[in-house]
Amino acid sequence: MIQPRTNPADNKIPRLLAVANQKGGVGKTTTAVNLATALCAVGQKVLLVDLDSQGNASTGLGVRRAEIQKSTYDVLFGEADVLDVAVKTKVPRLSLAPSSLHLAGAEIELVTAEEREYCLRKALRKPLPYDYVIIDCPPSLSLLTLNAFVAVDSIVVPLQCEFYALEGLSHLVKTIERVQRSFNPGLDIHGVVLTMYDPRNRLSGAVASDVRKYFGDKVYKTVIPRNVRLSEAPSYGLPAIVYDMKCPGAQAYIHLASEIIRRERDLRKEKIIKEEQVA
Repeated sequence: MIQPRTNPADNKIPRLLAVANQKGGVGKTTTAVNLATALCAVGQKVLLVDLDSQGNASTGLGVRRAEIQKSTYDVLFGEADVLDVAVKTKVPRLSLAPSSLHLAGAEIELVTAEEREYCLRKALRKPLPYDYVIIDCPPSLSLLTLNAFVAVDSIVVPLQCEFYALEGLSHLVKTIERVQRSFNPGLDIHGVVLTMYDPRNRLSGAVASDVRKYFGDKVYKTVIPRNVRLSEAPSYGLPAIVYDMKCPGAQAYIHLASEIIRRERDLRKEKIIKEEQVA
């Protein structure tokens, strides 16, 4: 079902967040889907943009490929407005801009596109009837991911508690710095969320300690534990928070959403203080 358009006068430019990590299997899509759901649970209106050709965020919200008429591919190349692509989900206040297999070929098409780095920014950075737009990025540092980084305000980085994850994080940080210099000076890391945390595993504790030492307050206090329910939920086309709200994984994402909202409030206060000092 297509999301009905609303009165443009009621819209504002939403906060845009990308959930990204070039390493696969770190809980990126799980984080995007459940963070979006948790934000909706506390009264926010959210659009989840599935920018991964695998379409796991779409299927995880119960949207089947056969039902998709327009996708983020069409938004990316200016063939459809994001409001015409957005579909309602089973979660109140949560809409989805679904993925399609066409995104797999988008990398090649973007190479020759005019202002190729800004395609998604033009489509999303405008008044929309949402408080947040969350982009689920592909598990690679590709042109699609670059488009997301140029479009958003901040990046949420899911980091699996294992040794190789730290090495991948350093590459991601360098990419973000290059994007800041060349395309989006306002871009920053909103926070790093530790995923698949197992308190019984010494390595999990060691990785968590190293990440907090390096990134300090950028690491969210909330950690996402290893949890079977988080893995089961997508097969039912539901976020874990809907599938089993009482499970440890779902509760962790609810706490993460609250922490992000608090950070957003602090960021707004800092911005107001800086503007007053300049004036």
